[in-house]
Amino acid sequence: MSDTALTIYTDGAARGNPGPAAYAFIIEGGGHLIEEKGKLGSATNNVAEYTALVRALEKAAQIGGRRLLVHSDSELIVKQMKGEYRVKSDDLRPLYMQARQLARQFDHVAFTHVPRSQNSRADELCNEALDEGHVRPRGGVKAPGPSNQQAVNAAVDGLHQQAVECLQSAATAWARGNPREPAPESVWEQLWSIVEEHGVLRRPRKR
Repeated sequence: MSDTALTIYTDGAARGNPGPAAYAFIIEGGGHLIEEKGKLGSATNNVAEYTALVRALEKAAQIGGRRLLVHSDSELIVKQMKGEYRVKSDDLRPLYMQARQLARQFDHVAFTHVPRSQNSRADELCNEALDEGHVRPRGGVKAPGPSNQQAVNAAVDGLHQQAVECLQSAATAWARGNPREPAPESVWEQLWSIVEEHGVLRRPRKR
């Protein structure tokens, strides 16, 4: 194909986090318009997001792409793929390594974080995959069952140590006399990264 850059939009979602999950991606450019979606079984939001990225990179390689512009509304994944955040989650590390290996096949790959409003089609595809063969209950979503609550509790326990270490490191640095090094905003982003990696919370998505 030509050297035209392929534009990619990826998204992943899980209802319950962990819970029923799905991935979706869109590839545009070079005469292509590809949309793909699929179910993943039970997974976290971040696993679903990384799966979408891996599947998109695999498809881009299959169609001969050389330069990619990858858009995702997951700030965590974008920053990890750009090397700004470390990957501490054992569940995410294999998918991260797979994505990095796939990205090396291309001449250039740029990762960009976009707001949910600019990723609406991929989000729509994800929800379509989740809704296939499933009837949503009337009256809203039911509260998590005992097994799901146990998974949430385990995730909270797992992130506790990392969050405390992050805060202790920041406190030690601030005690040296410069309250802006590291910037509080940076510490906040690190904490969100830790929380998201463990699948306990996710940044609210604007609709």
